[in-house]
Amino acid sequence: MRAVQVTEFGGPEVLKPVELPDPVAGPGQVLIEVDRVGLNYADTHQAENSYLAPSKLPLVPGGEVVGRTADGKRVVALLNDGGGYAERVAADEAMTFPVPDGVDDLNALSMLVQGATAWIMLRKNAHLEPGESVVVHAAAGGVGSIAVQLANAWGAGRVIATASSEEKRALAIELGADVAVDSRAENMTEVLREANDGKRVDVVLDMVGGPTTDQSIAALAPFGRLVFYGMAGRRSPKPIELRNLLGHSTTVAGMWLPHVFRLPGNVFGTALSELFAMVQDGKLRAIAGGEYALADARKAHEALRSRGTTGKLLLDPRR
Repeated sequence: MRAVQVTEFGGPEVLKPVELPDPVAGPGQVLIEVDRVGLNYADTHQAENSYLAPSKLPLVPGGEVVGRTADGKRVVALLNDGGGYAERVAADEAMTFPVPDGVDDLNALSMLVQGATAWIMLRKNAHLEPGESVVVHAAAGGVGSIAVQLANAWGAGRVIATASSEEKRALAIELGADVAVDSRAENMTEVLREANDGKRVDVVLDMVGGPTTDQSIAALAPFGRLVFYGMAGRRSPKPIELRNLLGHSTTVAGMWLPHVFRLPGNVFGTALSELFAMVQDGKLRAIAGGEYALADARKAHEALRSRGTTGKLLLDPRR
């Protein structure tokens, strides 16, 4: 089968189209003929071995696919050890979920990781309450574009989006943000307060890192919460002093999706079911960020790393 493999860690240049043997489904697994592969920013970290979970070579990247099982059922699947950039995958049955009618490939893959990430951050980390202000950094991205819609649907008092271009800021407004500001602002603390009518903000969803995180924490109101779920800027924030959290009654939380599966109950399944239902009802939609041939995975990673993309990027393993 055709696949994309990494045999040395690095940037997009290490993604090489190859021919590999078809996977064999083991006990508790199901074989899936892949229709689309979902790309995540985490894939770029996986390729350079800078992700939270260490990568091992040789590596076929990719943690999410949508396709059909041998009996024709349409499913999405999370892949614990990668392998998604390929024509076929063997996925754990426990991590494979049916796709309901009315949910296309784009929305199915967008809700699987990005949608679930936004849902869990707002529900479990931030415990969003109606009327609270919400800042969504990278609001035109995969997670951000869904988070804007969810915050709006769940009664946020003011949704503040940040994005790097006028086009992206216009998209955020279209999706339900009340105001959109330039993510390249030198003083994000001041910009966020101004966007919130001069008041500190209640919730920040941050995947940028560096000064953006530092200045967003400084913009939090008492009992405000910042949820940190990535570091696209590849710069670490400053160390946080606990006395500063105490002095402002603020909370800084981290969120990594795999930890959700350790929670009691079926939190992930609940999130996915609710997200799919919202898509079916026309209350939530994914933003198409571009579709690439499998052999062009390098170009897709270059686009992701440029931070110039919007919405969800896909690979088509059939071409």
